[in-house]
Amino acid sequence: MVPIKIIIEDTIGQYETLFSMIENREDYYRYSMMKPFEDMWKKMNVPLKAKQPNGYDVIMAANMLGYLSIFDTETGRKALENLKEIQALQIAYGTLTHCVEFIQQNRLKINADEIRFGMYLANQKKLELHRGYCGFGGIPGFIQVSIFPNSYNIPRLPAVIAHEFHHNIRFSYFNWDYGNVTVGDYLIIEGLAESFAKELYGEALLGPWVTSFEKEDLEYSKEIIKDSLNKKGFAEVSSYMFGDTFAAEQGYQPVGLSPFAGYAVGYQAVQSFMKANNVGISEATLLGTDEILSNSGLFL
Repeated sequence: MVPIKIIIEDTIGQYETLFSMIENREDYYRYSMMKPFEDMWKKMNVPLKAKQPNGYDVIMAANMLGYLSIFDTETGRKALENLKEIQALQIAYGTLTHCVEFIQQNRLKINADEIRFGMYLANQKKLELHRGYCGFGGIPGFIQVSIFPNSYNIPRLPAVIAHEFHHNIRFSYFNWDYGNVTVGDYLIIEGLAESFAKELYGEALLGPWVTSFEKEDLEYSKEIIKDSLNKKGFAEVSSYMFGDTFAAEQGYQPVGLSPFAGYAVGYQAVQSFMKANNVGISEATLLGTDEILSNSGLFL
């Protein structure tokens, strides 16, 4: 098996350069910091630079994803010091090495010769419900994590990287289609990713999207979601995955759910399936949505 090359972008050095610049920050961000991810952005229909001034481009997309504004120098510098202190990029490299070893031992694949990783500063206000960290791994070969380091999310950094790495695996076997993704598909995608993070780093380090649910709220969420498993379309599905707070912010239709309800229910569905059928995460990763849902025993 050909080893997968791990490339860690030196975003800490890049941010230091960015925050020392008086002008041209936008172009530095576009053409130095985000250029290595150009293929990822292209697949998401995000140009590095919009054709018209103030148009949709990589800077606007990053802000929408909850990345820190490139002009927030003081906040950014403080966060950078913290990331340097904890050796965040070394943690990322160690985590990705662990993930690659896991898939090679378990004969799983990623449709890429290399994995390019970028760690970016998060806007802690925008990512308040996420507890200041988040990630994207939906396109094999690329992973980005945004973090505003704090005592909650620093220990959980390996688990969120592993979660995003699992998306790279899953989407090497199953296509992602924004228009046709169902609630059930999305539940399983996220439930598997969080189960993979649990396998590698333990349940205690999972994110607030699965750990912050009271039993009663989880049961209630399950009831709402179980009749909507076949609903399609990214906007509709997002209402179930992310809950009413995000739905209101993004202009989706609220459906009566707490933040990240779909993540919590998806994790329960995958865990329930794995236990009931004595299946490990590497085997579950290769199974279709319907097989996992119908044999999870969660929606009886």
